[in-house]
Amino acid sequence: MDDIVITGYGIKAPGVLDEISFLNVLDKGICTQSILKNVDQPHTNMVAGLIDDNFLEINGVNYRRYPRSVRMAIAAAMDAAEMSKLNYFEPNRVAVIMGTSAGAILEIEQYAADGFDLKKFPIHGVSIVDTHTLSGSVAEAIGLSGTAFTVTTGCTASLDAVLIGKQLLESGSVDACIVGGTDAPLGQWTINGFKKIRALSTETSIEKAGVPFSTKHRGFVLSEGAGVIVLERRQSAQAREQKIYGKIERVVSRNEGQKLLSSDITGRHMLEVFQETVGNTIPSYVNSQALGLEINDQIERFILKETFGFDVPITSIKGMIGHTFGAMGAMQIISSLLSMEYGFIPPTIKTSGDGFEEVPIVYETRHQTVESVCITTHGGSGNNACLLLTRT
Repeated sequence: MDDIVITGYGIKAPGVLDEISFLNVLDKGICTQSILKNVDQPHTNMVAGLIDDNFLEINGVNYRRYPRSVRMAIAAAMDAAEMSKLNYFEPNRVAVIMGTSAGAILEIEQYAADGFDLKKFPIHGVSIVDTHTLSGSVAEAIGLSGTAFTVTTGCTASLDAVLIGKQLLESGSVDACIVGGTDAPLGQWTINGFKKIRALSTETSIEKAGVPFSTKHRGFVLSEGAGVIVLERRQSAQAREQKIYGKIERVVSRNEGQKLLSSDITGRHMLEVFQETVGNTIPSYVNSQALGLEINDQIERFILKETFGFDVPITSIKGMIGHTFGAMGAMQIISSLLSMEYGFIPPTIKTSGDGFEEVPIVYETRHQTVESVCITTHGGSGNNACLLLTRT
């Protein structure tokens, strides 16, 4: 079976609009978060990951009626398609599989008051609530007519999209895949929802909000963004002399089968997924899901200890850009690609590792050869997904 490799990628994140800016953030350990202000209720101001660009016009095309999450995905997908020279393939032989968690929640909030007034109801209202608008719009923007799926599995969505894309390529159903995730969740529904279950950081100090691997801090930083990669078989990449940035060794995703708002606090389910993903490989480091939620971060400690006995370094990029829900897995892949290409492990910023003293957390940028990275994601939907990424 031919290797499935990555030949292009695109990212839109807080403080990051391309690979060069992302490399700078990762290498220097820069926090790109800011304060999300509520003019009507200043006391509810919060730390969040914001992108300044509105993406209303992309490459001369007007996308004003498209949800913000879709616009970000289109912009990132165009960058990925250009990097991979995707126009080499027949349009009906390229799949689009995009993941999301919050979908078009911003626009649904915006038009909610007009929902029962036919005169005020937007003509594109149906498309806003149709989550498949995401993958369909990315396909249209790139000029593709192949398989298109939208995956809504929460925080594992973009790794799940990679899994599906890998399977389509291995079966020979398609010749290339655009896969990834996008989320624009910075609306009151999402904010209040996570505040209600005490998962969101309420800190107004950027340095103290969303601190990974710390028992002295609580809650994560909510962010928006999109991450997209292009997958194809190694044979086709070599045949057209296209640069290969990394190989997808394995992706494993499973659901815990838990009740609403419940999760496996033992970490047993995540451990099984993690160990099946790494197999006999000892990765250069783990690009961790850790985001400042005590149970999740403790599970990350547990699976590392049970598998490698704290002999493998671990880091989290969420102290820099925050947590982008369904886009995060793809962003972790892209950060790992840059890590392998430029030879460094990005630091876990903000934290001193309080309560995690024995864990080999990378606190400062570590310049070294990176041969492989294991990426972990898990979310409130009950899904656990891991991906093993290796050099070409």
